Amino acid sequence: MRSSPTTDVQEKGFKTVDELWRLSATELAQGIRDKNFSASEVVRSVLDRVAEKNPDLNAITVEFPEEALAAAATADDLTAAGEIVGPLHGVPMTIKENIDVGGQATPNGVPAFEGLIASDDAPLVKNLREAGAILVGRTNVPEFSMRGTTVNPLRGRTFNPWDSDASPGGSSGGGGAAAAAGFGPLHHGNDIGGSLRFPALANGITTVKPTNNRIPVYNSSAPAERGPLSQVISVQGIMARDAQDLALATAVMIEPDPRDPLCPPVPWRGPQLDDPITVAVTKDPCGYDIHQGIIDLIDQAAEALQDAGYRVVEVSTPSIEEPFRDWFRTLITEMDVALWPQIVEHGSDEIKTTFDYFFRMGEVLELDRFIHDFGDRTRMMRDWNLFLEQYPLVLTPIYMNRLYDWDYDLQSFEACKDFIEASAYSMGINYLGLPAGVIGTGLVEDRPAAVQIVGRRYREDLICDALESLQERCGRLTDHLWAREST
Repeated sequence: MRSSPTTDVQEKGFKTVDELWRLSATELAQGIRDKNFSASEVVRSVLDRVAEKNPDLNAITVEFPEEALAAAATADDLTAAGEIVGPLHGVPMTIKENIDVGGQATPNGVPAFEGLIASDDAPLVKNLREAGAILVGRTNVPEFSMRGTTVNPLRGRTFNPWDSDASPGGSSGGGGAAAAAGFGPLHHGNDIGGSLRFPALANGITTVKPTNNRIPVYNSSAPAERGPLSQVISVQGIMARDAQDLALATAVMIEPDPRDPLCPPVPWRGPQLDDPITVAVTKDPCGYDIHQGIIDLIDQAAEALQDAGYRVVEVSTPSIEEPFRDWFRTLITEMDVALWPQIVEHGSDEIKTTFDYFFRMGEVLELDRFIHDFGDRTRMMRDWNLFLEQYPLVLTPIYMNRLYDWDYDLQSFEACKDFIEASAYSMGINYLGLPAGVIGTGLVEDRPAAVQIVGRRYREDLICDALESLQERCGRLTDHLWAREST
């Protein structure tokens, strides 16, 4: 006969059932499999945490309590029958409001799209559900998912749980804040210039931006296909508090889907490399006045990786500034055609101002120049591929200054330009199509800060291993955040 859930939890060294929201996805999946606690207990704990903290944060915009509890009850019945659906059996998570969940709206932060109902789950949602994950809600985005912060006229503003004046990041800021606050261990996001990695640094959590097209994507609610550049630089991914959870969830999400003909059937784990794996370190500021606190975090991470057994060397890398500059002007050119007309028709004054700043910063290219610049992307990718043959991982900055205020990009044209320039290592990596992980490893001027690890194409597994090594030595920032609640 099964003992009381509280006794089981305490005997295994976990928190009480009321605090199961604190556990990682790896711990929750194992605990449910071992019947130390039930999926229903886990989901109730998370929903209670959401009810307590989300009104102040506005990270989750749509909640599914009844559906989540029903799915948890089904998971418990399967567990009792000795059937485990998959590696995420009973694990709660959220989905960003710009990816389809069947029967739900996909408004993307735009009031005019509030009635845009998805007919089917997007491929990654299907993959996650088939692995046993339980959706507890949708997370907030900026309008059109096109700002480095998270606020829109439909759902309002998401607050950073560390500092109400700081940005929670964008465009996956709702998921980032939800992860840090304890609203479940896994939170979906996507990234065209840093929209997974900015929320990771802003909220003191971790993420891995996969190789381009690594995770299948398709929205039944979309009125048209994305532009060609967006198709090859925008990616889907997961945000988590615990680095070990990144591999667990991303390995599930990469399962190909026939609705996305660009997604390759590449296995999660690549060939074993000879030890020690070499990590190149760069602190090249790309012309920006990099904050000393960021340099200190790079040095700390380099020492931690060396302690973990990596061979760490500071070397010159191929240019990151060149792909960053090309990312900006080619993307602005595509957005001028594909997105700007929608913003003019449906957008707020704030998003129009943001794009006005973008157009002032960047050149909208003529067709022949766009084709030339986009074609030259292959040369930059080749340069980096050759470099990564010798140095399989590269430790870099992610944002080269203190975490910005929540409205920094609208404070002035100069502030918006500073935000873009400080983000060269984020946006340039998207243009190259390379995978990159980010993990919060410290505070800079009392706000979360992070480092980035770039890797070979399709070697997210190596990046996740390195992120786990960093977490083991630097700790989890969210543990410090939660410690504040008891003081």
